Parts: sequence; C-alpha cells; structure tokens
Amino acid sequence: MLKNKEVSEEKKPSGNKFSRFIRKNAQYIVLVIAVIILVNPDAKSFVLRQLMATGLFNASIDKKGDGTVSQANTDFDFADEKGNIQNTASLRGKVVFINFWASWCPPCRAEFPSIETLYTQFKDNPDIFFLTINEDSDPATGKAYLEKEKFSVPMYQSNGNVPAEIYSGALPTTVVLDKNGKVRLHHVYFGKCSHPIPLQTVQLN
Repeated sequence: MLKNKEVSEEKKPSGNKFSRFIRKNAQYIVLVIAVIILVNPDAKSFVLRQLMATGLFNASIDKKGDGTVSQANTDFDFADEKGNIQNTASLRGKVVFINFWASWCPPCRAEFPSIETLYTQFKDNPDIFFLTINEDSDPATGKAYLEKEKFSVPMYQSNGNVPAEIYSGALPTTVVLDKNGKVRLHHVYFGKCSHPIPLQTVQLN
C-alpha cells in the first residue's frame, strides 16, 4: 500500500507541471493560434464557419417587399466564363441571388459551403438565378479555388461599374433581388446562406 501511495504521489507533479506550463504560457499559446488564424485563410475560414453555425450571422429576407433601392440602381452588366455579357435587367421575372466573393477572402471561404448548398437545392428552379461574382484580379485563381473545393456554383465577373447600392467593395456581399428587380436582402460580410433564405426566396414575387 505504501509503495502504491508513493507511486501516485510521484505522478501528481507531472500533471501539475503540465497545468503550470499551460497557465504560464497561456498568452503565448493564444497568440500563436491567433497568428495561425490570421495568416492561414483556411484556418480563419474554419473559425468563421464555427461562428456562423451559432446562427448569429444569418441573413434574412425583407418580407415587406418595399426595397429601399430604386430598381434603376440595381442593374449592371456581368459576364459568364465564356465572356458572354448580360445585364441583370434581363433577369426580371426571376429571383436573383447575387454574391460577390474572392478566393483570398476568408469570410468568403467560410460562407461558400452554405452557398453551394443553397445552389444545389435550387439550381434546377427556373425562377431563381444564381449570380456569384468573383472579384479575384485573375479569374483563373477564382476558378481554381472552385475546382479545388469541388464547388459547382457558376462563376461570373462584373463587366463595368456596379452600382454602389449593390456592391461597395466589401467582401463578401450578398444581395437578393425579387422578380421585379427590387432589393430584398443586402448583407455585407458573411452569413449562413442555407437557412432561412431558401424558404423565403422562393416566395418572392
């Protein structure tokens, strides 16, 4: 019994030593983790996805339908991957989900899985158009990111000026236009896009 007691007492200091090490170096450890998150886009996007999972950053649709941005200010030209140019005015009669993003943007990376989920759910709905606009300086970089992550979301680029009421340069920015071209959602920074947007989106007139 005495030997067992001595052995247990010998083990205690090792646990206490580890605890003391953690307490003594807590600030340093936190600093290292913070640097990794700031430097590594994937690490930062992972942390942001965990925050999004709490629901604090979820965006919501304006149910009243009284968009504060005039219809004329919502239209702009965009190009698909083949260079075909189209204007948002040609999308009247459809709900338009617009997302401005870039591959180097951690918040964009954080919310993109939920956008992919939303796209997968509604890509075959003829009344909804997904306008995901890449803001990388080199389109090939954005395309490579989508392929690497196996995202099927289509990639577009703006062609010319985009109204400041739609996009002011902050990434990511998400906008939803109703079938009349009125802004029903304008959300800057990131948010989980799989819920509750889908149920609300299909009801926009």
